[in-house]
Amino acid sequence: MRLHRRVSVCVLSVCVLLGASAARAADAPKPTYGPLALWPGVAPGDDPDQALTEKAVAAKPRQKKVIRLTGISKPTIEVYKPGKANDTGAAVLVCPGGGYGILAWDLEGTEICQWLNGIGVSGVLLKYRVPRRPNRPKHEAPLQDAQRAIRLVRAHANDWAIDAGRVGIMGFSAGGHLSAVTSTTSDKTTYEAVDAADALSARPDFTMLIYPAYLVTDEKAEVPTLSPELTVTKDTPPTIIFMAGDDRFVSSALTYYRALWAHKVRASLHLYPTGGHGYGLRPSEHTICTWPKRCEDWMRRLGVLGKD
Repeated sequence: MRLHRRVSVCVLSVCVLLGASAARAADAPKPTYGPLALWPGVAPGDDPDQALTEKAVAAKPRQKKVIRLTGISKPTIEVYKPGKANDTGAAVLVCPGGGYGILAWDLEGTEICQWLNGIGVSGVLLKYRVPRRPNRPKHEAPLQDAQRAIRLVRAHANDWAIDAGRVGIMGFSAGGHLSAVTSTTSDKTTYEAVDAADALSARPDFTMLIYPAYLVTDEKAEVPTLSPELTVTKDTPPTIIFMAGDDRFVSSALTYYRALWAHKVRASLHLYPTGGHGYGLRPSEHTICTWPKRCEDWMRRLGVLGKD
């Protein structure tokens, strides 16, 4: 019992600190650069006569307080830079979730960028196209946006003091699926080049998946199979995955990790007993709320954060 109390106090302390970070994120910091439009005109595959109107979606009863954006026709990136004193030069493209219907803009976006800034990493927040486009796979338009965003970050690396060889991707829920697809399709052309930036690589240097969804064709299958849009190879970027055992998408994490392992990709899976889905950085009584520290440790061991 004495050990249990010590562990509980430790977890509570970490969660309180993370909660304070989330509270500060509510101040909605302004980006250092951007918003920068991804496309010079109409986004590829979109109908200019059917442009959507961006808006915030009101929360339903009992839903947590989250800024939910939808109606995105003009995707952008916003760059949040850490202070010069602790800037490591690394950058992460942040992909909020929302079932490809909305973007959880603060919970899985601005709050995450603030956390990244705290460990010396530039957060590049992706506002990708939602909701799902009719007659197109759910991820097709967002994948074009993500690939274009990574290329633009590399194109502006000198201007933004970013190391073009340390550009990762991070996604939550549907954003985790988008991050996984982006990490496994960088050799595939998804749109016609629009400028010199499109000659640069769209492959992330590392990938972080936080409660990813849709990575298997059927979450309830006895033997789940990887979703067909995910082509894992030995060249898939190093990946870390976080998932709770009571998350409805747990099969996604297990199956994707097994595919990474089978191809000898440098991968790490952190599976916690409880915690559910959609928690972001916000505190709870579950030990999964310590994932940011584990993630930081992994980036440090990978060399993303430079030498100690």
